[in-house]
Amino acid sequence: MHGDKISEARSIQDEVPAWLAGLAPGRGPRFLQIADAIEQALLEGTPRPGERLPPQRRLAAQLNVDLTTVTRAYDEARRRRLLEGRGARGTYAAAPKVESMPMMDLSMNIPPSPEDVDFGELLRQGLAQVLMRADNELLMTYHLSGGSEPDRRAGAAWLAPMFGVVDPAQVVVCPGAQAALVALMLSLSEPGAAIVTGPAVYPGLRAAAQQFGRRLLVVEADGDGMLPEALERACREHGARLAYLNRTLQNPSTRTMPMARRREIVAAAVRHGVRIIEDDPYWLLARDAPLPLARIAPGHVYYVSTLSKCLTPGLRIAFGLFPDPAPRERFLVALRAFALMAAPLTAALATQWIHDGSAQRLLDGVRLEARARQELARDILAGRPGAVEDGLHLWLELPAYWTSEELARVAGREGLAVAPAAVFCPGPMAPNAIRVSLGSIKERARLRAALRRLSALLARQPAPYRDALV
Repeated sequence: MHGDKISEARSIQDEVPAWLAGLAPGRGPRFLQIADAIEQALLEGTPRPGERLPPQRRLAAQLNVDLTTVTRAYDEARRRRLLEGRGARGTYAAAPKVESMPMMDLSMNIPPSPEDVDFGELLRQGLAQVLMRADNELLMTYHLSGGSEPDRRAGAAWLAPMFGVVDPAQVVVCPGAQAALVALMLSLSEPGAAIVTGPAVYPGLRAAAQQFGRRLLVVEADGDGMLPEALERACREHGARLAYLNRTLQNPSTRTMPMARRREIVAAAVRHGVRIIEDDPYWLLARDAPLPLARIAPGHVYYVSTLSKCLTPGLRIAFGLFPDPAPRERFLVALRAFALMAAPLTAALATQWIHDGSAQRLLDGVRLEARARQELARDILAGRPGAVEDGLHLWLELPAYWTSEELARVAGREGLAVAPAAVFCPGPMAPNAIRVSLGSIKERARLRAALRRLSALLARQPAPYRDALV
């Protein structure tokens, strides 16, 4: 009889659901651990909607906790709309509510929210300081000079890690990097002109070139980036005099051009009178990033650094660096034609954050969170090339049985948004890869679930397409 009771106790213990196996002391109240485990399990598909959960008394016995703990956990899970009670029939996993289960977005490259930074409080304090110290009328009027003197000084401080001491007179405050790139394109080239790029092109540049009548001239590259001889050949054969480069944690390949190649590219550009637009949104996220091209040949390179990829896209602030006055004035004329100025209020907020250290604290938090998410991706997508140590995204090469377009379509039907290679690499030579962005899903638990769903999708072969018969 005694043996039967031991056997029964072991049977109860053995029935603990696998998704509750991670409960442990020191991780917060047990009832919240149970509710969190239920939420994570539902995101991962076990238990499935409509599946019955263990009765509360049995689960309390299985977990060796009191009944009140499990009752509170189930109540919390119901509050989160994870469970639904069906009277005497028990408690069941709820069907997903469309409004509370949005698409898991792995396509948008934005900085992740740091866990240890209260962004709302940072925003409230920053705006309070701006409104207390600034002339409110100046915050609501036109600014035509490429930024106020305090904003340009803040830009010089932001650019100091890349360039050392920067003269604020050489800094232009822009309403985002996209506006800066368009104004550079307009001021440095004529309609019909060729802009030399590597095989993978930032989609915003493609759209701008098409809209304003410029040609993107794609040249060969290797693992270190654009080949200097390919740039020179484009100059000789096509008369190209403008190039675009994004070579630190490049979007989408994540590769960083080494210093030796940077010097070779700049030397080739100088020999042929080519000016370079250096789009450098990720430099501050990279460990031991090489010097920008603009440090090597400041008279030939026009540098753009945005806050959108390091702090938050809502600021819509980027800083351009122009050592020479004449190109700076041409740039401002082009910028004013379509984007008169950066919004003074957000520029003032960015300036306040840079000067009081809030921008650095937020940047440090984004760096740590981005690296933690890269580590999470490496663990879940183990064995698949693509994850790096730094940056906001990874470039994932696909197994031969998937094409990037087909995988993106199927992933979309299964609640995942990813960016196929064709977005960046037009034409038949596009690599079979997708860009997976790690910052747009706010909670790590949901990101973990999204990456596991993606891993499972990659592991299975696509179902054959069949026409519907009606």
